[in-house]
Amino acid sequence: MIEILAYAIGVMYTPGPVNLFALNSGLNGRFASSLGFFAGVGTAMLLLLLLFGWVGARWVRGDGLMVISALGCLYIAYLALKVMRAEVNIDGATQGTRLRFRDGLAMQLMNPKGLLATLPIATLQFPHAGIEGPALLFASLGLAVLASGAPGSYALAGFLAGRRLGDPRVFKALNRVMAILLIGVAGSIGYEHVYLPLNA
Repeated sequence: MIEILAYAIGVMYTPGPVNLFALNSGLNGRFASSLGFFAGVGTAMLLLLLLFGWVGARWVRGDGLMVISALGCLYIAYLALKVMRAEVNIDGATQGTRLRFRDGLAMQLMNPKGLLATLPIATLQFPHAGIEGPALLFASLGLAVLASGAPGSYALAGFLAGRRLGDPRVFKALNRVMAILLIGVAGSIGYEHVYLPLNA
């Protein structure tokens, strides 16, 4: 079980589109209003772990992963543009960038990083550790809570840093930098998981 936790933490807590959006939300003072987003991320991870744990990896192969990756790229780019265009109040709070449960759920379900994180856990590590039946549900719930904590920790770090900033222009600049990073992430996912397989 320690190997499963080490792998899950290593994958879930590294920077990716979900964690970058959470960081941006925290920087803009929206930690509390993003709790639904964190729950959406955890719910998506729970669904993926249970799906792959019970059904196996047969559903997400080649073309299936490519389509999910392409949809994920488009969704990340769309949200990045929303972040870039968001207005900032005098008090430094960004308007129009609130992340909700459905955003976390959709982004994590279409995030190749989430898929690639859950596939080895559910199809290799769980069976190797003898985790099946009811134990699969409890192990998946634990990892889902851990997954919710990843964007939550990024948002909290952003919130604590954001409280030290007072100039709306700084928030606007941070939004643009974050949006550019997210578009870069979407491009990287598209290149690795859509363009390269199509041209292989």
